[in-house]
Amino acid sequence: MLKGITIQLLVCTQTGVDEFNAPVYSSEWVNVENVLVAPEESSDVITSTNLEGRHTRYVLGIPKGDAHVWENTHVRFLGETYRTIGIVREGIEDMIPLKWNRKISVERWNQDEEIAAEVDGYGNED
Repeated sequence: MLKGITIQLLVCTQTGVDEFNAPVYSSEWVNVENVLVAPEESSDVITSTNLEGRHTRYVLGIPKGDAHVWENTHVRFLGETYRTIGIVREGIEDMIPLKWNRKISVERWNQDEEIAAEVDGYGNED
């Protein structure tokens, strides 16, 4: 039986607006259980490096029913921090017999202390 691990996902929430009526956000790390973590296949690493200039490390299998925003955010697992790359790729939930129907790629990220400063409310980089 396949079983994923618990990872931490950076979630941003709008907390108000500033004096210019621009949204103000706070961010927090939340645990997401049963996420599959698999090394990226070598052919996909080459393609992603050539097209985007990024070096993909892992692919995350997202559990069915998870409602978090996974694009343009950060995750922590295996003692390291990673940044998600691209968009979530999703299969038809009823056609997939396992507990995961979406996946996203991640790259290694070294600037833990800078994450909160660079992320706006949608998880997009400034």
